Amino acid sequence: MEGSAAVPSSALWLPAAAVVVIALAVCGDAAAAGEHHDPYRRYLLANGLGMTPPMGWNSWNHFACNISESMIRETADAIVSTGLSKLGYKYVNIDDCWAELNRDAEGYLVAKKSTFPSGIKALADYVHSKGLKLGIYSDAGYYTCSKAMPGSLNHEEQDARTFASWGIDYLKYDNCNNGEIKPTLRYPVMTRALMNSGRQIFFSLCEWGDMHPALWGFPVGNSWRTTNDISDNWASMVSRADMNEYYADLARPGGWNDPDMLEVGNGGMTKDEYIVHFSIWAISKSPLLIGCDVRNLTVDTMEIIGNSEVISVNQDPLGIQAKKVRMEGDLEVWAGPLSGYRVALLLVNRGSTLPDNITAHWDDIGIPPKSVVRARDIWRHKYLRQKLVGNLTVVVNPHAAKMYILKPIS
Repeated sequence: MEGSAAVPSSALWLPAAAVVVIALAVCGDAAAAGEHHDPYRRYLLANGLGMTPPMGWNSWNHFACNISESMIRETADAIVSTGLSKLGYKYVNIDDCWAELNRDAEGYLVAKKSTFPSGIKALADYVHSKGLKLGIYSDAGYYTCSKAMPGSLNHEEQDARTFASWGIDYLKYDNCNNGEIKPTLRYPVMTRALMNSGRQIFFSLCEWGDMHPALWGFPVGNSWRTTNDISDNWASMVSRADMNEYYADLARPGGWNDPDMLEVGNGGMTKDEYIVHFSIWAISKSPLLIGCDVRNLTVDTMEIIGNSEVISVNQDPLGIQAKKVRMEGDLEVWAGPLSGYRVALLLVNRGSTLPDNITAHWDDIGIPPKSVVRARDIWRHKYLRQKLVGNLTVVVNPHAAKMYILKPIS
């Protein structure tokens, strides 16, 4: 791939050492807002959560507002019976439309009686009995995005205590109907409320990337959306991957870039395209939140979301997000370091017509050029026969990817 634009290998390894120093940095408005209340001190969100990207399921991509407590229970059952829970999928996250439009007389959120008649506490107890965790949804605005239930703006302390009393483990916090108040002012209020609630709750900032939450999110939440909502098609998926990759240096254990939930299994892409989708999310250390109906998984979908070797890249304790280190037209090389002196490598052909050769050069991905490397293909689950020196070249089909773990051996 001569003549391509390459990122120096030194840049690939920079985040591990350099990114920690920005942990308390915030943009101008946020800093001003914290002068008196000091909400941006990282210890306020030292909740011990998100040391690897969260894994689980969310209701929105497949079901939108068509949710019920019976469906959530069945989903929890399926996550266990399919073996997904053993692979690390632990969060069962209810998205929008779970509550009544109006709060009760004392200002508390009320579960929608027609669809969640037993209440959220009983549902949390059931999910916990399966060894899983329950997530819920609210909004840093007056109403949620559906406008079918209240948001938490000006009710943060009350709602955080409510969520804690129900046994909630994860809060997705959206950005609609916000009165044009800047997110750097609204989101930290819920951060403080969660830390005062008496329960460890993973805090997912769904701010859509409007004010670059990757730049200020680490002191505020455990993950932050870097993009608008994903759709179940190739163009939407790769565009969100591109936007998310821009902030790669800012992800680290305890705080992750979030390009939105997975669409694998919803039917809008081919199997190869879904493999690209899952591979990029995994190597990017993105949350792996399944967005399809896990009660009716196809063999192909289970093969993708159940790939333990790809999941292990996402959950690697080093926690460094991969980058695109070389691009030539539609051909891309993504790479990032793993623990144990290994490198995760993803080769993507974004072209729509022809297979093509893609080459990964050792000096682009942080491996000394003369190293002898053993390569494992983690979609085919086998080692390449030959040891490699200097580079790896393979043919990749259009709208497809190949993914490897590289280990220098001499």
